[in-house]
Amino acid sequence: MLKKIDLRGSKIEQIKEILNDRSQKDLNQYRETARSILQDIQKRGDKALYEYTSRFDQVDLNKETVKVSKQEIEKAKEKVDQKFLKALENAADNIKKFHEEQKDRSWQKQDSPGRISGQICRALETAGIYVPGGRASYPSSVLMTAIPAKVAGVENIVMVTPPGENKKLSPEILAAAEVAGVDSIYKVGGAQAIGALAYGTETIPFVDIIVGPGNIYVTMAKELVFGEVKIDMTAGPSEVLILADQDSNPRYIAADLMSQAEHDPLASSILVTDSEELGEKVIEEIENQIEGLSKKEIIKESLNNYGLLIEVQKLKDGLEVINQIAPEHLELAVDKPFDLLPEVKNAGSIFMGENTPEPLGDYYAGPNHVLPTEGTARFFSPLSVRDFVKFSSFIYYSEEALLEASDDVITLAEGEGLTAHANSIKVRKEKLEGEDNAN
Repeated sequence: MLKKIDLRGSKIEQIKEILNDRSQKDLNQYRETARSILQDIQKRGDKALYEYTSRFDQVDLNKETVKVSKQEIEKAKEKVDQKFLKALENAADNIKKFHEEQKDRSWQKQDSPGRISGQICRALETAGIYVPGGRASYPSSVLMTAIPAKVAGVENIVMVTPPGENKKLSPEILAAAEVAGVDSIYKVGGAQAIGALAYGTETIPFVDIIVGPGNIYVTMAKELVFGEVKIDMTAGPSEVLILADQDSNPRYIAADLMSQAEHDPLASSILVTDSEELGEKVIEEIENQIEGLSKKEIIKESLNNYGLLIEVQKLKDGLEVINQIAPEHLELAVDKPFDLLPEVKNAGSIFMGENTPEPLGDYYAGPNHVLPTEGTARFFSPLSVRDFVKFSSFIYYSEEALLEASDDVITLAEGEGLTAHANSIKVRKEKLEGEDNAN
């Protein structure tokens, strides 16, 4: 069920080889398919968009039906269980409060007499959020992508998601969109939806940033339109790493490993422990619990292929494993997790103690669940308010301040061989010095 790796006699490279195997060996076929779709959307707009939606989703749309109407949203809300709606609102409140703490600001200061510098922080005008749909429903992804944009001050949030049968979207998805403050919703998905957001069509406006997870074609399309628009990241298969010791609860750990595994056959669930006995108990617990789960076949496939039990000599060695793998989700399932936290350098989101399982972060606690995968937590961060803003710097120099700096700037410009740059300063210096002499 879990591949056992004894790091007391193996090297970390063995683990990386297993995890890297999850990535598609050759992405070119997916990339070229996505490129072809993007080019077609850019050329033919809505017509191409509707054709791809008919081909891939078996749904026929037109300009009257592609956009979700207010009436559709109202009808959807009536179908949503009130308990579910309340849970959505509570989760949205937690997510908003957390992301409010990430807000940046504009500022200015006077460095010295006649010299003012500063920074302007502005929200992007339009954000596009991609929400996986069709057979599945991910209202949590709506909250996690739209709320940070709303907190940042984005004026127009455009959501795209694949339609289900009868041109309809999940009522839970629509309810989440209203709770999160989405401004417009379109029933399109796949690479064609990314193209519509990047380039704009007759119906769908182009955006400044595209965020949210999707399938391999969506990922490739986001990669290809980067530069035309901003994107959050290109996400790979999901993963969780749990660090535990002999006193950790094997029942909890087994449940958490399987909660990650049910996402996708390519998902990776990893237990790192200094206790051989705990590892054996966790495997027993997995076998006991799995039969009652709805996605047990996906869980079995995921655990058989990419589930790992890594044994280390001591927990400190486990921390080294964490920092080299840089997991998307990290659970410190130990009695004193805050003692270990300073040693964690690379992880997307960290869950502290046995009462803080990863699903809390997926749905409710507040931190974002759009996270860096495949080791990119070494240099990427979770989706945040900062993704939806941009910064401009500004400077002001008085005549006196310019004269004071002029020789240094001229020297630096001439040192680079850029005489026109130097001349821009010289002509002002000559004028100002001439005025001084005249006085």
